[in-house]
Amino acid sequence: MPSSPESQPQSDKHDDGFVEIDGVMLKLSQPYKAPGQWIGQQEILMQLLACWIKIDAADLPLTPRLVGAPGVGKTQLAIAAANHQNLPLYIYQCTADTRPEDLLITPVLSQGGEISYHASPLVSAMIRGGICLLDEGNRMNEKSWASLAPLFDNRRLVESIVAGITIPAASEFRAAVTMNQDESTFEIPDYILSRLQPTLEVGFPNKQDEMAILQYHLPFAEPDILAMTVEFLQQSHELKLDFSPRDGINLLRFAIKRLLQQGDHPLSRDEAWQEALQKCLGEDAVDLEQLAQRRRRTLGGDAVPLGLADLFFDPSDPLHPDRDDDDEEDD
Repeated sequence: MPSSPESQPQSDKHDDGFVEIDGVMLKLSQPYKAPGQWIGQQEILMQLLACWIKIDAADLPLTPRLVGAPGVGKTQLAIAAANHQNLPLYIYQCTADTRPEDLLITPVLSQGGEISYHASPLVSAMIRGGICLLDEGNRMNEKSWASLAPLFDNRRLVESIVAGITIPAASEFRAAVTMNQDESTFEIPDYILSRLQPTLEVGFPNKQDEMAILQYHLPFAEPDILAMTVEFLQQSHELKLDFSPRDGINLLRFAIKRLLQQGDHPLSRDEAWQEALQKCLGEDAVDLEQLAQRRRRTLGGDAVPLGLADLFFDPSDPLHPDRDDDDEEDD
C-alpha cells in the first residue's frame, strides 16, 4: 500500500530559514508572533481546536471556515488557538489579486541575476508543521483556490509549477480560513467549500465580554468612557447593525487622544466621545434607531409597494388619488 504524502520525507531542513526540496532551495517565511488572548465565547474556541484534532494516523484534521462580521475577532481567535496548540502561526492575507504562485512559491531575482525561491506563509507552515490562517479567504478568486484543492483533501500537498516541485504537508500542519460577511467578496465554488468544513460562526460578544475586550486592548481608558462605548456597541448589536469591538476600540482611542490633547478648545468627555463617534463611524452612528430603520428600508424589510401616484404626490397630500375621503374627514 503506498504511503501518504505526509510519510514521504522529501526535504532537508536548515537552521537558517532555508529548506531544500527535491534539489530546490526555498527561503521560508517567518511566523507571526504576537500575544493573543481570546475573551469570552469559549465554545467557539473549543470548536476550532476540535477541528485540528487527529484521532489516529489514518485521520485527517479539518480546515474550518471562521465567518462573521468584520472586526468581531476571527483573526484573534485563530491566534489564540495557535498559542493554545503551541505551534507557530503563519497568516496569509488573501486579496482579489492573489495568484496561485503568491500562495505557494514566488521566484525572486537577486542583484546578482540569480533566481531564489521564496515560500509563502502557507507553504512555510506546511513545511515547518505550523498553523496557517488564510485571512479573508472569500476575497480570493477561484483560480487561486483551485491550486489549494489537493492540500485540503486526503492528498495534503501542493504543486508549485514555478519551482517544479511537489510539497507535502507535515503531519502537524493545520489551517483555517476567515471569511467576512459582506458583499465585496468572490463566491467560492462548491468543490472548495466542501473541503473547508465545518463553518464556525463568530458572533458579537455580550456586554460583559465586550467590556473585558475593550479593557484588554485599552487598559488606560477611564471607566465612564469605556461604559459609554460598550452601551453604544450593545445597542448596535441589538439593532442588527455591524459596529464591532474593533470599531469601539478605534472610537475610544481617538476620544482618549483628543482628551489628552486639550489645546485652546478643551473638550469634555461627552464632547470628545461624540466627536470620535462621528469621525470614526460616521454621522449616521449618532442615531442608531434611525440608522437601523434606514437599513431595513434599504434591504426591503419595511418597504411598501409604491403606486404611480406616489411618484408625484406626498402620501399626506389631500390631492393624492389614493387618499380616502375618510382620512380627510378625520383630519
